[in-house]
Amino acid sequence: MKLNELLAGHDHHVLRGDPRSVAVTTGVTFDVDRVRPGTLFVAVPGHREGGPDSVAAAFARGAAAVIVEGADPTRTTVPPSAAGCTIRVADTRRTAAVVSSRYFGEPGRHMDVVAVTGTNGKTSVSYMVESALRLATGAKVGVIGTAGSRIGDERIPMPPSVLTTPESPDLQYLLGHMRDRATGSVVLEATSMALLNHRVDRTFIDVGVFTNLTQDHLDDHGTMAAYRDAKLRLFQGLCRHAVVNADDPVGAGIGAMMPGAVTTYALDAPADYRATDLVVSAEGTRFVLHHEGRARPASIPFPGRYSVTNALATLASCHVLGHDLDALVAALGQLPPVPGRFERFETAEGVSVVVDYAHSPDSLDKVLATIRGYARGRVITVFGCGGDRDTTKRADMGRIAGHHSDLCVLTSDNPRDEDPEAILDQIEPGLAAAGAPFERLADRREAIAFALTAAAPGDTVLIAGKGSEPHQTVRGQLLAFSDMATARELAAARTAARRSEVQPAR
Repeated sequence: MKLNELLAGHDHHVLRGDPRSVAVTTGVTFDVDRVRPGTLFVAVPGHREGGPDSVAAAFARGAAAVIVEGADPTRTTVPPSAAGCTIRVADTRRTAAVVSSRYFGEPGRHMDVVAVTGTNGKTSVSYMVESALRLATGAKVGVIGTAGSRIGDERIPMPPSVLTTPESPDLQYLLGHMRDRATGSVVLEATSMALLNHRVDRTFIDVGVFTNLTQDHLDDHGTMAAYRDAKLRLFQGLCRHAVVNADDPVGAGIGAMMPGAVTTYALDAPADYRATDLVVSAEGTRFVLHHEGRARPASIPFPGRYSVTNALATLASCHVLGHDLDALVAALGQLPPVPGRFERFETAEGVSVVVDYAHSPDSLDKVLATIRGYARGRVITVFGCGGDRDTTKRADMGRIAGHHSDLCVLTSDNPRDEDPEAILDQIEPGLAAAGAPFERLADRREAIAFALTAAAPGDTVLIAGKGSEPHQTVRGQLLAFSDMATARELAAARTAARRSEVQPAR
């Protein structure tokens, strides 16, 4: 595709070369190492794999053209390294979203696109929407989020990344891949940083879902107001219709932003989709769905009020897309587990083990309150806090864990470039204030082993913070580690050891 076609109608200044004669044939990228002959390289300031300092390297690798950023787009000075066609724009991220979408033929226009934002529940709602559509309609559905990208069980290979929402060139590639495989619907997680950095611009979102807003990511945004405003970008021209949680004050205010295009769901507040009469057990939750004056019995194979809230978001989103509500309600009862979200197994000794992604004060509180509501024995919580992230929540998470637990085991949770012991030092005052007994074991495997050893039949061990993540991030390295796999392995080894102890001597 010609570069001038990719940039048509978008404010830009040609510094060198002729965009009409430049063909972009091998994609768009921010990563200089992914540049091939015919690639459009976007030099995003501050990007770790590229940026303005990589312009010369991009041309050396055969870039068709380079887009650079300047506060004054009329500047005519060009770095000596910019030997090929060079375009200056005011904001490279905004431009990248436009040209990437056009390069792949604006794939979002050809599918139903659901984008989920909020502090908690993005992954769960995404998986539930995908499963509900598949079960109720037999449709082929794509998912883009924390656990990677896939169409059904088909994983879409991509370069390793820790981003929940891919950068715009990768996101548009994924959408194009899904469109080309006759995918009817796509559900994606839209993080606050993705919205702030224009990764989902020009995605043509049909339904934007808002789950909730609670404290998190203040290391990125600084204040809760800035965090809120980043989330709300989804409802400022990026989606056609909004589905929002009316129990959340921020969600309740979205109606004024999109008059006539908002559908609400709630447990407590008046809403278009509402649930009452919740009955919670370890195996799931039964409730009554109220919509347009009709009550329907419903159930989900997940415990907890927050799981029902996620189910309401799912029903509302899929129904807004035009799918039959009764078929969707029936599908809820058959939903498969969401990896790393209240994922459970029981050991041979009768200990219930729960792995959950809860890594914010609100999510940890909700998961532990749910477990407390049905647990027969003690609750033992293994948790930590991520390094290089919001430090103000650490003591609060200690207080919450201590309030709900009979025993806590402090451990590492992606310490990144921080000292793991220093992170635990900041969590400990909250635990001490709650008065709960606790142990400190920075090694996460040792912490899980300790909790399983301390647990008795009927107890519940919650391993919180990482969910389905397959690694620990330590000093810039991704070290293979799975909470669920580790817990199952340790539980099996413990069972085998006990059986060998009782074998009669020969």
